[in-house]
Amino acid sequence: MNASLSGITQVSAGIILRSGKNDRDENKNSEYLLAQRPSGKVYAGYWEFPGGKVESGETYHDALTRELREELGISVTHAWPWLMREFVYPHARVRLKFFRVTAWRGDIVPLEHSGITWTRIGDSPAVSPVLPANGPILRALGLPPVYALTNAEENGIDAELARLEDALHNGLRLIQIRDKGLPPASRLRFAQAVMQKTRNYADAIVLVNDDEALARQIGAQGLHLSAARLMALDACHNLRASFSWLAASCHTDEELTRAAALDLDFALLSPVLPTPSHPGSTGMGWRPFARRVENAPLPVFALGGMTPARLDEACTHGAHGIAMLRGW
Repeated sequence: MNASLSGITQVSAGIILRSGKNDRDENKNSEYLLAQRPSGKVYAGYWEFPGGKVESGETYHDALTRELREELGISVTHAWPWLMREFVYPHARVRLKFFRVTAWRGDIVPLEHSGITWTRIGDSPAVSPVLPANGPILRALGLPPVYALTNAEENGIDAELARLEDALHNGLRLIQIRDKGLPPASRLRFAQAVMQKTRNYADAIVLVNDDEALARQIGAQGLHLSAARLMALDACHNLRASFSWLAASCHTDEELTRAAALDLDFALLSPVLPTPSHPGSTGMGWRPFARRVENAPLPVFALGGMTPARLDEACTHGAHGIAMLRGW
């Protein structure tokens, strides 16, 4: 890989994560590291995710491991490929490939930075200024790794609410009210009950599938768009005025590109593996999934045949996390 392609500087950046103290927190790696750029460099004094330029002949992962060894004195042993973002600085146009680094050997020492600091995921950094390119990453990083899709149509409303209560108690924080086949009155009552159960969890995020009026009525934090609705949208300004989170279901490269162009907060890509929801389909498989999300600038959840045991496998192939209808 060339360090510069068509005037774009290729950069690898590592989001170094360490475990927090809350055993029931789904995102067990609950703190991230920022490092301060030293004097004499462009943007001296700014805080950033450590990393650097991809040299000729290197992959993004090669560059990540080399840079973190040179800058922090550690040997990376586990890094998940994550988002790809482009940013135009006054001095350069940069394409940043972010990795979530969850394991390493050695003690972190700021060999080429003025200092380092740890911040809990979801909290604003106590240091400033942070490099502008890293701002959107902080919001994406706060997304939980498991996205639960409700299935009251199959399980029954009471059983689904009981399942949700148990899952919330055990750390679930990202929920989609699906169940589009329920009668409208039943879906409303179910959705209201879901919101009632999540009120005890201040960090819970609830999105409603493809029903803007219902989402507003119950006070949901977000709206989840179907692929058809996604492709029919020209802009999201009106939706942004009502919802903190916007997501969409995607099945093709074109739909993922559209979700990114509309600056949605995250997307689902499915089906990855065989699933009862798509009988007769073998799913796209992990390699095509990884290819499709390799350059995605927004978090993408893998959907289709997922179980909690597949979370690491999904993240290894570039997913932010997993979405499940039955397995959560």
